[in-house]
Amino acid sequence: MELAGRKADAVYHALESSERDAVIVGSDTIVVRDGAVLGKPKDEAEAAEMLHSLQGRSHTVFTGVACVDGLTGRRKVEYRSTLVTMKALTEAEVQAYARSGEGLDKAGAYAIQGLGATIVTGIEGCYFNVVGLPLSLLVDMLADFGIRVL
Repeated sequence: MELAGRKADAVYHALESSERDAVIVGSDTIVVRDGAVLGKPKDEAEAAEMLHSLQGRSHTVFTGVACVDGLTGRRKVEYRSTLVTMKALTEAEVQAYARSGEGLDKAGAYAIQGLGATIVTGIEGCYFNVVGLPLSLLVDMLADFGIRVL
């Protein structure tokens, strides 16, 4: 959640006062398995290590979302969590997915919205949280800033 807030704050402080009639949104996602935090892998080898640690079991995906009112500086930060279960993978599947590069810029080294959908057997919670932006949470947060989506 801290990084989501820092991202939104950085944009807020970079804006000229004439550009601040907006709500700035920042988000960041992490994967947690048995207390270990998995961010984005630095390369294919680390992606394969992460996939090995996640395969055949469940983990939790947390996404922090921050909103900053550009005019007042008012800030709100919340998070959502989703339990994800990944199927057991063969070594060939781990290596093939890591080589695909799809998960190299994703926490936990997989993208549920892409080829990674084929290695996830179930989720409990918000799908969009796993993608990286829990839309229902964002809509509720924006409502607190006077922005209604529906």
